[in-house]
Amino acid sequence: MTTIRFLSKNNLKSIHEATLEILETIGIQVKNETTKSILVDNGCTLDSDQVKIPTSLVKESIKKAPSYFDIYTRDGDKSHIIGSENVIFNPGSTAVYFKDRKTREIRKGTLKDCIELVQLVNSLDHINAQSTALVPSDVSEQLSCLYRLYIILKHSAKPIITGAFRKDDVPNMKLLLEAVVGNTDELASHPRAIFDCCPTSPLTWDDVGSQHLMDCSATGIPVTIVPAPLMGATSPITIQGTLIQSNAEVLGGVVISQLVNPGTPMIYGGAPGSFDMKYATPRFGSMEAIIAACASSEIGRYYRLPTQSYLGTSEAKIEDSQSGFESGIGLVLGALTGINLISGPGMLAQLNCQSLEKLVIDNELCGSAYRFSRGVEFDDIDLIIELIVKMGFTGDYLRQKHTSKKLRSEHYMPSEILCRLTTESWLKGGAKSTFDRAHEKVNSILQNHTPDYPAQIDVLEKTFEQIKKKYNNTAHQNMK
Repeated sequence: MTTIRFLSKNNLKSIHEATLEILETIGIQVKNETTKSILVDNGCTLDSDQVKIPTSLVKESIKKAPSYFDIYTRDGDKSHIIGSENVIFNPGSTAVYFKDRKTREIRKGTLKDCIELVQLVNSLDHINAQSTALVPSDVSEQLSCLYRLYIILKHSAKPIITGAFRKDDVPNMKLLLEAVVGNTDELASHPRAIFDCCPTSPLTWDDVGSQHLMDCSATGIPVTIVPAPLMGATSPITIQGTLIQSNAEVLGGVVISQLVNPGTPMIYGGAPGSFDMKYATPRFGSMEAIIAACASSEIGRYYRLPTQSYLGTSEAKIEDSQSGFESGIGLVLGALTGINLISGPGMLAQLNCQSLEKLVIDNELCGSAYRFSRGVEFDDIDLIIELIVKMGFTGDYLRQKHTSKKLRSEHYMPSEILCRLTTESWLKGGAKSTFDRAHEKVNSILQNHTPDYPAQIDVLEKTFEQIKKKYNNTAHQNMK
């Protein structure tokens, strides 16, 4: 496998030592009372909301987290390794806006959009996990996270990357997962979903994020810790400084999780961005953000933890050259760095908008990134010498068995989304752009979609209805 590295061993050691000093000197700010009690009971120093964490506790906690784990499909018949050099792509999460595939306007997302997005991802070969990628505006805030997870469980068998907004969401979302899986023990031993838990930069675990982290850890649900520092705004303007700060935020979460339940699967994640001083906007597709994301994963690997980051995103508002450039660079470099979970395909407008057409285009970029990361694969040199000598000066390799045998393993064969026609054939076919072809594919997939319901769909729907009844009549009316 071809790899790229941004940090040396000395760089990693310096970041690690600086982080330990920060955690001991100023620590992290914790807004959850239960979390603070757990930390203090295990040797941390408390001053109001400021919790200073001793180096020994940080090191012990890192050792307790597993270096890899398996994530399973909804039906439990297939698994993916999260860790080592394995790379899995999934759509970016929690976008508020959606690019309407008929009018092309950017508008608030709906439940119908969520369903279409899940059905589309279910048909894409190189995006192997689903995510709760869109926030529906036509349901109440109280039910938003439940609906997003319910839609995926109902319409797709792929593993799930999700998260919660409200303090009490995780237990109810766990009930939905158990409805499909069967019981708590099966969900813990064969996890179907990974939950994102997010600190707030700088150096803060708020009340809600802390609760999510504790709730997931208590039952062994895998957790990705995802800080989102903005260089020059909520973190130092240098990449080095941002890496040190976000490392402290992640390790603070690792300590909390491992104190709640030693051995809980943890993923070292992040969504670093740069702050555009000219326009006062976040930039997650910038070169600095991409470097920070890749370098951050090297820090996670230094601790022998699985890694995640947001790449394949773009600040562009349409599927254009900027979108392709920023997304392609991020996806390829993420694969070359060996980030285990890469979140971001399909996203436009600073992680705020999902586009189905971009998702289809990005699927091809993901396939290309997989091929790029494989690099050069060597056959038996004697076999190659024999073949070249046999062919001599004729160049007739098209009819050789070696060509047909190696064609699909050696060369990435893209779909029709990437145009490789002659100019004449392209003109005769309507001179369609990449977007045109992606738009046609989106429509074709959704029009010919075959439902992929779980065997336990009756249990899932019954459980979902029971959870909804817990909420008040106002929330119920908003849901309608």
